[in-house]
Amino acid sequence: MSHFSFSRRGFLQQATLGLAATGLPLWNAREIAASLVADDAKPLDLTMGAIGLGSPQSRGRAIYGEARRQKGVRYVAACDVDANHLKVAIEKDLPKMGDMNATGFKDFRELLDRKDIQAVTIATPDQWHALVAIDALKKGKDVYLEKPLTLTIGEAIALEKVVAKTGRVLATGSQQRSDSRFRLACELVRNGRIGKVTRVECRIGANPVGTFKPSPAPKGLDWDFWQGPCQNVDYVTERCHYQYRWWYEYSGGKLTDWGAHHLDIAQWALGRDGDGPISVEAEGAKPASAPNSYNCHPTFKVTYTYADGVKVIASDTTLPDTKGEKDTNGILFVGEEGKWLFVNRGKITASDPKLLSEPLRDGATRLEVSTNHMANFLGCTQSRKKPICHVGVGASSVIICHLGVIALQLGRKLNWSPKDRKFDDAEANGLISRAMRAPWKLEV
Repeated sequence: MSHFSFSRRGFLQQATLGLAATGLPLWNAREIAASLVADDAKPLDLTMGAIGLGSPQSRGRAIYGEARRQKGVRYVAACDVDANHLKVAIEKDLPKMGDMNATGFKDFRELLDRKDIQAVTIATPDQWHALVAIDALKKGKDVYLEKPLTLTIGEAIALEKVVAKTGRVLATGSQQRSDSRFRLACELVRNGRIGKVTRVECRIGANPVGTFKPSPAPKGLDWDFWQGPCQNVDYVTERCHYQYRWWYEYSGGKLTDWGAHHLDIAQWALGRDGDGPISVEAEGAKPASAPNSYNCHPTFKVTYTYADGVKVIASDTTLPDTKGEKDTNGILFVGEEGKWLFVNRGKITASDPKLLSEPLRDGATRLEVSTNHMANFLGCTQSRKKPICHVGVGASSVIICHLGVIALQLGRKLNWSPKDRKFDDAEANGLISRAMRAPWKLEV
């Protein structure tokens, strides 16, 4: 027996056991291990920049770390409107990864003007996603853009158009599509393992509440630049950095935070990429109206109805009528005859263990395999193929999130045309896009 064949067999055994230990059935673990052995991705030779860095626990620093761990990737520049975050990246993080001479920028446009940068990772607050990504695409860069794709439905549509015009690669950071548990759940649902799907519950958690006092912006933070296209307001610590998620000015609360993950998986399982619901209705506790208060709805239940009658529900907690799986974060697929399947980032379970343990039949519908979300994007910068979460996927999923936000804000049932991407309601259509503070504007 050759050394190669022994090593290959040993790798397969170790990988299979490791995957099975995460809760995957043995047949599925073997399939994934085999795909890892067969991976023949081309070596990378990629010069990159990072836009939007954040604190040590932020996604900005996480994703440039994920990219830098791939062989052949080097970062030559980083950008952040907070000089403190930029200093950490330039003087500590990137040198530890081997990039000793990266240049720091406050203005993303200056970084994107560099001709040597081929691709960028973007992890700014949501109000900047479309503006930064569009500028990057127009300047010939490939883009890894953190979820949610955009702040509005209109921006998602614009971003799709720019990707089509430029021919650049754009990947959305909905990394659950590169998680084996979520792919298995979607394949089982697609192949009728729980029968006809009647309901999907996306449990995404409640939005926090709080009222805060303005204060001077900390030294090193350009608060005006941070706000960008949004209305200029007094600095409040809880408006900035991670907490921006709980203000509708900059984000969509849990509906675009966890919803961008779990509603994306619901769409994947139902085969609805590029499609969507025909109506949406929502109920929830009213947000605080006092100045400088978190203004996303604290609790909520948003129900999306699809043309075939399937209902997808995004809620802050487990629904009262749920049977079986009680976790408060994850996705529950409910089918016929009491069958259900639940998945989150820690496990996959079912109403009957056989729903998981029995392999899929030959010829079953299988979904695209990605076991490393960043590596999938980076590989596509070389192959020029679409990433597993390309711009069409990101747009389709974030539009679903924003439909829920708009229904919550208006407090009534809305009918939606997935084909035309319009409501039959003038006021709702007025919320598809937002005015931008000068000099910022969306240019397709």
